[in-house]
Amino acid sequence: MESDVIRRARQHDETAWETLVAQHQEAVFRLAYLLLGSAADADDVAQEAFVRAFRFLDGFDTERPLRPWLLRITANLARNRRRSVGRYMAHLRRLVWAEPERVIDPEGQTARNADSQALWEAVRRLDTNDQEVIYLRYFMELSVEETADVLKIASGTVKSRLHRALNRLRAVVEQDFPILQRESALND
Repeated sequence: MESDVIRRARQHDETAWETLVAQHQEAVFRLAYLLLGSAADADDVAQEAFVRAFRFLDGFDTERPLRPWLLRITANLARNRRRSVGRYMAHLRRLVWAEPERVIDPEGQTARNADSQALWEAVRRLDTNDQEVIYLRYFMELSVEETADVLKIASGTVKSRLHRALNRLRAVVEQDFPILQRESALND
């Protein structure tokens, strides 16, 4: 049970802490990468998220799931990283001058890669709030309640933000990404 592992980690049981990190490191990195678009920045943020989580683990309510709490820490750190003027300007230069980072597809499914890249680019055109709610709900596959917990907003607010964000995403797809329209769930 996760609460038992957390209790042991609080007592500085290294194995327990390593277990928690192993269980959540992929989700933490994925969210950081989705929000920042850079593997190097995502690595830094993921590492800092676990450092902060360890530092504040005593204040965590073990009756709640750990994942949303870790993802909230990650999202906050990613937001702070984006706000940093120097990093933000470097990020803009990378977006303008460099080819976007691509996730390697071991099965070599070229069409799926093209669709994934197009969807990634379409979501990146939305504002930050729209990106966050879409990434958490659909890319990270969190429930509405977990998404609300990460963003510190009500579940109803998540639903309304998702509705508006998906409408804006649909408009971006229709205008600039016709490749996604042929089989897209956005065309319901």
